[in-house]
Amino acid sequence: MPKLKTHRGAKKRLKVTGTGKILRMKANASHILTKKSRKRKRNLKQSTVVVSEEFKRLKSLLPYS
Repeated sequence: MPKLKTHRGAKKRLKVTGTGKILRMKANASHILTKKSRKRKRNLKQSTVVVSEEFKRLKSLLPYS
């Protein structure tokens, strides 16, 4: 069985925790920020755990993590 290649885009965007969960950054924090509240912008900075429906698909993109 040959080695599996890591999906480079996924590697740059996702992080795997010590317990095996996958973290991602939230969307909508890059532009048009004047109309968003301070609280909303602050919460968009934080990373969040990937939902279980997406977990299996994203785990296959990161085979050695």
